[in-house]
Amino acid sequence: MATTPAPTAEQPMDDDARRLAELGYKQELRRKWSGFSNFAISFSIISILAGCFTTFGQAWNNGGPVAVSWGWPLISLFILIIGFCLAELVSAYPTAGGIYWWAARMGRPVHGWFTGWLNLIGLVAVTASVDYGCATFLNLTLSALFDGWAGTLRQAFILFVIILVLHGLINILGHRIIDVLQNVSVWWHVAGAAAVVAILVLVPDDHQSFQFVFTERFNNSGFGDGDTSGLTFWFYVLPLGFLLTQYTITGFDACAHVSEETRGASQAAARGLWQSIFYSAVGGWILLLAFLFAATDVEAVNAAGGFSGAIFESALTPFFFKTVIIISTIGQFFCGMSCVTSMSRMAYAFSRDRAVPGWRLWSRVDRNGTPGNAIIGATLAGLVLTLPALYQSPDGIPVAFYAVVSVAVIGLYLSFIIPIYLRLRMGDRFVPGPWTLGPRYKLLGWMAVIEIAVISIYFVLPIVPAGVPGNPDFTWSAVNYAPIAVGGVLLLVALWWYASARRWFTGPVRTVDLPAPRAAADGDRADGDRADEPA
Repeated sequence: MATTPAPTAEQPMDDDARRLAELGYKQELRRKWSGFSNFAISFSIISILAGCFTTFGQAWNNGGPVAVSWGWPLISLFILIIGFCLAELVSAYPTAGGIYWWAARMGRPVHGWFTGWLNLIGLVAVTASVDYGCATFLNLTLSALFDGWAGTLRQAFILFVIILVLHGLINILGHRIIDVLQNVSVWWHVAGAAAVVAILVLVPDDHQSFQFVFTERFNNSGFGDGDTSGLTFWFYVLPLGFLLTQYTITGFDACAHVSEETRGASQAAARGLWQSIFYSAVGGWILLLAFLFAATDVEAVNAAGGFSGAIFESALTPFFFKTVIIISTIGQFFCGMSCVTSMSRMAYAFSRDRAVPGWRLWSRVDRNGTPGNAIIGATLAGLVLTLPALYQSPDGIPVAFYAVVSVAVIGLYLSFIIPIYLRLRMGDRFVPGPWTLGPRYKLLGWMAVIEIAVISIYFVLPIVPAGVPGNPDFTWSAVNYAPIAVGGVLLLVALWWYASARRWFTGPVRTVDLPAPRAAADGDRADGDRADEPA
């Protein structure tokens, strides 16, 4: 790829374009996003109107109310720490490649290679899971509104395909308004969540007690024969319930992926990243507590496999039941739209550096400054990943959906752990941007690394007993295929690296020839030294 000469005095650069050029890239994507729009995309992808509604059953079945009332704020705190660590990195390196670019620059090309593929897998899975969850709620909405709509599994999948196509078209054709839609999404999530809380507080005749919400434990997982006091519950079942929080509050790396389109990115993207986590954590906890207080018909919720819709249907009048699921469905649609934006920017940036097969195709930007081919390719990948959702687990629990959720969590958080660890290893050799953790990076960095390592182990484990090999009731439709999906892709990527890519993949490819005055911050060293070698 040929490099582009730096602009002359007759072609001045603004600060954002100059910093991007220092990092090796010319300004190709249109930089028109405000700091609020940058915050908005991560806030929309986190989407408490999506994750809180679609994965509530995972926490209800694996721990019950305590997995929500106590688990949500606890896990949110750890995720915020991860966010702080990433915010420092995006401030120093505001590029669309984001996570993998940081790893390649602070470490070696191999770090960038594996980080990039993990991040891309995670973003594809997030998009697929959000759009499938949106399709599930739209299916429920249509069933409630129209007597002739059966709401079958195949109907849900057809709706999923339609939604995925719509999100691709919006991102390709709506280049003039996509940032405006992100802003609208924020206000929909704020107003919508407030409306749902108000409905759940004011409409039901009865509510659960504080004792139920903050002390009640359930074990509907099938593990440990329903026991809620033994080691199996505390060290296996309950942590599986934390998937609700870990999945909902994810995708916040979108602030980095759209940093090349954000004005004042070194500050705005860093603030947008951690603030999207913080405000989602607070709003999501209030929303989930409203769910629990309204869950007076425990048997109905259990019979529905912990599905949050059973709370609304049993506690509310038909009108307010429909209102709640419509609010959530629209919020999930906004969320999926934002996911496609973030996923496509990562696919574009990784292809720009020649890491993706067919990179010339995926790295093209149309005349509107939109990576249209990357949008199409990444959405098709999400469709393929979700094909197992056509098959329902015998016990009615949507194992395939939770598996896609696990793929998203594992892929994204493992991609986060690599640059965070590399930043720890660089120590004082790292030159931060305007937003920095200062000396606190050591404590926060190691806390982030440990938390990611723990959750990555838990979320490859079987979700139900029928998914355990050797179990008398074993069936492939109950298998958590997250380790197969993530492990299979990583195995292929590793084989590709050792067979070929290590000889030609050199990490970020410069597309503009401008000296980088802050080379030390970028991991460059004189005489060929890498950032991970002693100074």
